[in-house]
Amino acid sequence: MIEQPAYTGFGFSDEEWGLLVGLPQSVLTAASAAESDGSRRTMAENAAGLESIAAGRESASPLVAAVAGEVVSRVGDPETGAELPMIETADPQALIDDVLARAAQASALLAGKVDEGQAGAYRHWLVEIAEQVVGAAASGGLLGLGGEVVSDSERRFRDRLAQVLND
Repeated sequence: MIEQPAYTGFGFSDEEWGLLVGLPQSVLTAASAAESDGSRRTMAENAAGLESIAAGRESASPLVAAVAGEVVSRVGDPETGAELPMIETADPQALIDDVLARAAQASALLAGKVDEGQAGAYRHWLVEIAEQVVGAAASGGLLGLGGEVVSDSERRFRDRLAQVLND
């Protein structure tokens, strides 16, 4: 007997599942790109984001747990020392706009495919990933001292994401 992919149990197509699985890491990348922080701070943001994604495996939501498990299987488990590569983008605003547009697509997709509890858990998880990333390292300051824990541009991204997702 041929084993069916996990996403078929939720009623998603391969393309729809790809959107849902790709979005958590994209949120992480966009949240990190919202403020140019330097490599040390970006590494801290990546680590916090990956931890937040991995924590989704323990979610009471079967959808979030399945998506998180799929992401971790693709990018690595922070519990085993996996780290995400640093991604630099020439146009952070275009990246942010793209992620927000895909978040809106995912929200609409979820509204039509799963119950509100599952959809709400997924949307909240994405905002939590962004929250962990933007709060992982202070921005600004001098020689790593001082600065804001969450900059205005990071706060703006997190708030726009929450607004797009109605979370």
